[in-house]
Amino acid sequence: MRTEDLITALAADASVKKAGLDQVWSVALFGGVAIAGLVFLVGIGPRPDFLAAVQTIRFDFKFVLTLSLAISAFAVLRKTAVPGARIGLPLLLIAPALGLLAVIAELIVLPTNAWAMAAIGKNALYCLTLIPLISIAPVIALTSGLRRGAPTNPTLSGALAGLTAGAIGATLYAAHCTDDSPLFVMIWYPIAVAAVTAAGAVLGRVFARW
Repeated sequence: MRTEDLITALAADASVKKAGLDQVWSVALFGGVAIAGLVFLVGIGPRPDFLAAVQTIRFDFKFVLTLSLAISAFAVLRKTAVPGARIGLPLLLIAPALGLLAVIAELIVLPTNAWAMAAIGKNALYCLTLIPLISIAPVIALTSGLRRGAPTNPTLSGALAGLTAGAIGATLYAAHCTDDSPLFVMIWYPIAVAAVTAAGAVLGRVFARW
């Protein structure tokens, strides 16, 4: 076989594998989100004043944070499943940067004696419990998707699967949570998401090795 033919064959094979992996990711993502959404709706559902809350900036901004984290984490996760791909970890800084700006704005607007109450909120325990529970299906689905790829660092890839799943769980939980202060969101949501990220790292290390 000539060199040109070999290169063509390898390129064609890579395209087929990429298409197959894209399909795997689509099934894993949408399947995990669908099950998580069902768990959310059956288990807790949106807050009673959801329609009114949607018209407030602080409530809507929670989804800006969680969705930006979910999208960026998933984009990085997909890259880690392909050996040699540029991972692009700086993408993960988008959500924390937005959250930090929101916290600064909140501290400027709120009087000092209201900071502690806004940060502690009323739903910290629910947040730490429900976000990981809602995230179970997505983290399992995304870790399963990693098994169809070839991650060179399965622990990192698993952690990114957990980060994506935790962000998905946080997005759904945000529709139920009545604590809308960025101070609350930037304290308790990251703790809950970090727990899912750690679980994903363990799952990736165990099940995504090749």
